[in-house]
Amino acid sequence: MGRKVKKPAVFLDRDGVLTEENSYVASVEQLKIFPYAAECIQKMRQKGYDTIVVTNQSGVARGLFTEEALREMNTFLMEQTGVDAVFYCPHHPHGKIEKYRKNCNCRKPGTGMFEAACGEFEIDLSRSYMIGDRAGDILAGQNAGVGTILLESGYGTAGLEADVTPDHVMQDLRDAAAYLPDA
Repeated sequence: MGRKVKKPAVFLDRDGVLTEENSYVASVEQLKIFPYAAECIQKMRQKGYDTIVVTNQSGVARGLFTEEALREMNTFLMEQTGVDAVFYCPHHPHGKIEKYRKNCNCRKPGTGMFEAACGEFEIDLSRSYMIGDRAGDILAGQNAGVGTILLESGYGTAGLEADVTPDHVMQDLRDAAAYLPDA
């Protein structure tokens, strides 16, 4: 058997990138997907990228919503946008729910979600990108060895919680989708 050809991926944060940033979104009803998100995902896929959401969801560890509710939101997000997969980290070192209270490598800026995605998809990280709206997203992308794009549609440059230098800063996902080269 021959090896599968690896293709690049676009790793996307959820809140502030595909959906409106709204603190802790606890249900499908509260998940407000940007009206342009599905079109952007389609454009990225047409350019030859896998589209993979990597999202910290510490609201589970904090007891604000259940992992089951999060899975429902992930399914809805996939149905509405066409992303290939959603990987999430429900952990937080100071979580209220003991099962989820821990330090882990899946929580961005760790690379565990990237590693999990590479285990399921044939991904060429050297041609991949991370698109996010926070410093943790950019650091995670840098730690994973992918190009980084910071969007202003969420926290953006005004809300950076750490000093980071993304490869690019863009207004929203439409600009990023237009920028990405054909894979």
